[in-house]
Amino acid sequence: MVLRCTTKMLNLLGVRAAALSEVPPEDDDWYMNLLWIERRKCLLLTHVRTLFPIVVADVRNADIVPIGPYVVERIEHELASEGADAGAFGHLEAADVQVAKTASRSILGVMNNTALLIRYRVAAMGGIDYARMDIINRFLRRTPHQRGSEWVWPAELVGAAVPRPRRFEPDA
Repeated sequence: MVLRCTTKMLNLLGVRAAALSEVPPEDDDWYMNLLWIERRKCLLLTHVRTLFPIVVADVRNADIVPIGPYVVERIEHELASEGADAGAFGHLEAADVQVAKTASRSILGVMNNTALLIRYRVAAMGGIDYARMDIINRFLRRTPHQRGSEWVWPAELVGAAVPRPRRFEPDA
């Protein structure tokens, strides 16, 4: 599993450029960014092929070092919370996590849009102390993203049940 981290995330992990893996980008890569919401560290993980987001609030450095077991556990937990197949992202092994730098500006754009939605939802819930990350994660996974000329629903792409919005058709 390749975990592509932003510069902020690499600095938090204490990973130097020389220690990064030089692997070509693939559709099964994960991206991770560090967000600061109300002076608290939050992580945003996004899968490239499905745009499946995972938001974790109140992260401490001791929780994420080493990063492999933490990320794999979060992904498995969130897949289970959606009722999706545990193998939706293939076999995940904590020892196989390779940290690399980001390689796609479009995924970073999706993540910036997702971060904006997270901040809005946290504020609407009354702040980070009252925000329910399970509800925010569920909302984000049911928010469509435009990929090329089509719209994709992240939860649907991993096999979770997603109620699609119905078209309004007036009674005849």
